[in-house]
Amino acid sequence: MTREKRNLLAILGPGFITAALVLGPGSLTVSSKIGATQEFRLLWVVPVCVLFMSAFVVVSTRIGTHTNESLLQIIRQRYGKVVCLLIGIGLFLVAASFQAGNSIGAGMVFSEWTGSAPTPWIVAFSVLALILLFFQNFFKILERLMIFLVVIMLLSFLATLIVAQPDWGRMIEQFSFGIPDGSEFLVLALIASSFSLAGAFYQSYLVQEKNKGVTDSNLVGKMREKEGLSGILILGVITSMVILVAASVLHPQGIQVNSATEMGKALEPLFGRYASVVFMAGLFAASFSSLIGNATLGGVLLSDALSLGMRLESKRVRAMIMLVIVLGALVAGIFGRLPIQLIITAQAMTVIIVPLIGLMIIMVARDLMHKGVIKLGLLLQIFLYVGLLLVVGLAIANAYRMLKG
Repeated sequence: MTREKRNLLAILGPGFITAALVLGPGSLTVSSKIGATQEFRLLWVVPVCVLFMSAFVVVSTRIGTHTNESLLQIIRQRYGKVVCLLIGIGLFLVAASFQAGNSIGAGMVFSEWTGSAPTPWIVAFSVLALILLFFQNFFKILERLMIFLVVIMLLSFLATLIVAQPDWGRMIEQFSFGIPDGSEFLVLALIASSFSLAGAFYQSYLVQEKNKGVTDSNLVGKMREKEGLSGILILGVITSMVILVAASVLHPQGIQVNSATEMGKALEPLFGRYASVVFMAGLFAASFSSLIGNATLGGVLLSDALSLGMRLESKRVRAMIMLVIVLGALVAGIFGRLPIQLIITAQAMTVIIVPLIGLMIIMVARDLMHKGVIKLGLLLQIFLYVGLLLVVGLAIANAYRMLKG
């Protein structure tokens, strides 16, 4: 491998894995609906989410780089087993609940292309994900696969955007920090899908996995932060492109999609099958990358919470990852969609777990800062606290909506 390629891979990796597990079919569906119903008016939410997500990813990266223990191990020692188990088991349940959506998203793309039933494709891609776990160098495979899939997403949605030809003047005219009446739920959904504290939390694990054998943490510290920021920036760019495409293509026709797959279908009558195929390729990349990344997150954190290990080469850890993949495939195959009971379970766990995760990241980081292990600038701390308040507000709004419903 040339030096240039090695340098490129040096600023990718863990950050792209985090971006890939966050950016799944659910995120693309929310982005599509926002563009279709609100045009460009909510585009401003994306850079705000990227800003707060970046703050937590940077801090999580510093924790992972400058400590030998995992975040959950630190939490267990300082705040007790109950908090540790609540986070680990909670995130496993959330990952398992939403895994069916990732499986369905990956299967539906090939189902549409071939005109066949989605179930065989769901099974096929789940089996492929399971096979990857049997490779000894699973992390390297995961890292490069995620980079490849994110690049496919980026190129697919960029090509679709070029074909859609957005009205940039109208976008600038509508770009304001307002929330149109009736769009409050969409704003909450976009924040929840783009500002993932679970992804930020897991970033520290990915960094430690990549840093195995590294003795000089200061040498790799800034490089790991660049990795994280590059991935989150790409996450924001892709989300923005999907909103722009939906605003340019669906909104003028009054088409309101209920899934990203429907958006891919809506492109074909206007721009031909090529545009639809290109968009669906990006959707498959998002679904399959999220399928693997989401399972890895849920499996690793549950294993660590139960003191079974955190390294990806561990058979116990891989068994937990397999469990998430199998559960997702079973639910997708039996129900054909994400059952409402699982959605409610995932939402309920998110209301409890996500604010707790944000609080724990901040408390652990402040403790390490006072000990001189890591540095936290004043501006960074402000973003952390404001981001935590945003997440708490989101949890309260979600809880209210659940109780009201």
